[in-house]
Amino acid sequence: MFFIQTLSVFVLCFCACRATQSKGIVSLDSLTFDKVLSKFKVSIVKFDVSYPYGEKHEEFVKLGSAYQSVEDLLVAEVPVKDYGEKDNEDLAIRYGVSKKDYPIVKLFVNGQSEPYVYNDEDFNQEKLQKFVVKHSKEILYIGLPGTLEKFDGLASEFAKEKSVDKRKEILLRAEKLWDVSEGKQKQKSAEMYVKSMRKALEKGDEFFHTETIRINNVLKGSMTQEKKADLSVRLNILESFKVQPDEL
Repeated sequence: MFFIQTLSVFVLCFCACRATQSKGIVSLDSLTFDKVLSKFKVSIVKFDVSYPYGEKHEEFVKLGSAYQSVEDLLVAEVPVKDYGEKDNEDLAIRYGVSKKDYPIVKLFVNGQSEPYVYNDEDFNQEKLQKFVVKHSKEILYIGLPGTLEKFDGLASEFAKEKSVDKRKEILLRAEKLWDVSEGKQKQKSAEMYVKSMRKALEKGDEFFHTETIRINNVLKGSMTQEKKADLSVRLNILESFKVQPDEL
């Protein structure tokens, strides 16, 4: 009887531990943290309580699921205990995070001495993805849903270029690339890049700003999931035309 009770407790504990693991997210501790992060070009890490829950945790789980197939990108969490043996408290102290601020998300990029800190009040998958893309694009291409790597490169060139003639040359390259794009979704995304460039040449860079506002307003209304997904892709592509201050 004692053996059966002990076995039952073991099974329950094992199941509970398995239940806390989230698809696409690696749990790290003081012994594995540095070793695992050193294997990846980019690592996004959430410091949180031992058994995280709630909307913010669920949004981070969505991020892990979305990025599970991206090589050289690690999505991980560090569970910190403030009782008993206080597991991983040393990591929390090392990176200046405290319990009152949990969850705290930091992005570690190879070659950067300090991690980037996620400070946006809106803690959701979309904003987290943009955070990752913004700070990792120099070392690793991680596109937003619906974006295309080669077109993102052209969009960045287009946004930085001030000469109208040179912008027209970039547009021509984009049109040729659109012609050879394969697959319905890639064709659709390619078309959005090309049309955005055409509109910017016609109306100026203000187009990117006004179009972003327009789409966000439309998204507030009622629509099918397919339409919502399509508009979200448009927003992601418009994001590709944004120039960061450090790129000017």
